[in-house]
Amino acid sequence: MKKRFKKWLGIIILLFLIYLVYWLYTVDFSQDKEVEFGVTFSNKYAQELSLDSRQVLIAILDDLKVKKFRLMAYWDEIEQLQDSYNFSQLDWQLQEISQRQGEVILSIGHRLPRWPECHWPGWTFQLSREQRQQKILELLEKTVKRYQNNSVIKAWQIENEPFLKVFGECPKPDKDFFKQEVQLVRSLDNRPVIITESGELSTWLRAAKLADYVGSSVYRITWNKRWGYFYYPLPPSHYYLKAQIVRLLTSAKGVFVSEMQMEPWLGMPALLTPLSEQYHSMNVQQFQKNLNYAKRTGLSPNYLWGAEWWYWLREQGDGSIWQLAKEIWR
Repeated sequence: MKKRFKKWLGIIILLFLIYLVYWLYTVDFSQDKEVEFGVTFSNKYAQELSLDSRQVLIAILDDLKVKKFRLMAYWDEIEQLQDSYNFSQLDWQLQEISQRQGEVILSIGHRLPRWPECHWPGWTFQLSREQRQQKILELLEKTVKRYQNNSVIKAWQIENEPFLKVFGECPKPDKDFFKQEVQLVRSLDNRPVIITESGELSTWLRAAKLADYVGSSVYRITWNKRWGYFYYPLPPSHYYLKAQIVRLLTSAKGVFVSEMQMEPWLGMPALLTPLSEQYHSMNVQQFQKNLNYAKRTGLSPNYLWGAEWWYWLREQGDGSIWQLAKEIWR
């Protein structure tokens, strides 16, 4: 009798686990929800693709009709010369978006999206760590004060994935200094503070303890020298359920997708990589798959990563992804 009971109990548990795995991989958390989409725009990356960055932004605004943006206040553009600040590039971007009733998350600090992550001016390499950190605080103060009365900015993203150790040409994360950065921004302005984390390599809890909102990256296909291409097997529910844990255990007001992979992950710059290789990790079919995946996480808003590349690809004669992207904001 006991053996039969154990046998049936084992079968029931196995069937439950099979159903649970099936549910985790098929559930759609976007049902009855409107998932909003925006884009991250990097003028530096547009220039790396040999594009006119202003033309690219105008096309994203007027052709794609995007309203939600994540922009970057790159240190090596703003303070090329020590103590001489030039915000003209960022001023122009904000003005164009404002004129079209858009809104912006402004990423500020020294570690911001796009390689090499830490965008230091050349003169900072001669400074000690303490001196460099002081200049970073000065940069934050200058930036926040400049845009305190600019209503197009809805939130401040302080640094980019500041706790991540395995990516970018950056020094080891300094948690105490990062807390100083957060405290400084909060003392200067009352708009929400966003802290971003890796969606695959973090629990988000460290960010959630300091932030009003947590932004997560979502990557489906990556590449590195050791393994080549790597396909993340995580279901959309991974991100949704982690977001519920964050809400339960912290005072963070919410979680959204700050960086949804919609461009290829390459081992070399795009201009040095054949299109056939680029299509391996991003093409029309993968674009649609990633878009559906993003919706199924149920997290909103969702900032797509790669609009500069879509434009560049169109310039190479393949406008398929650009055309597909236009459908998102119709």
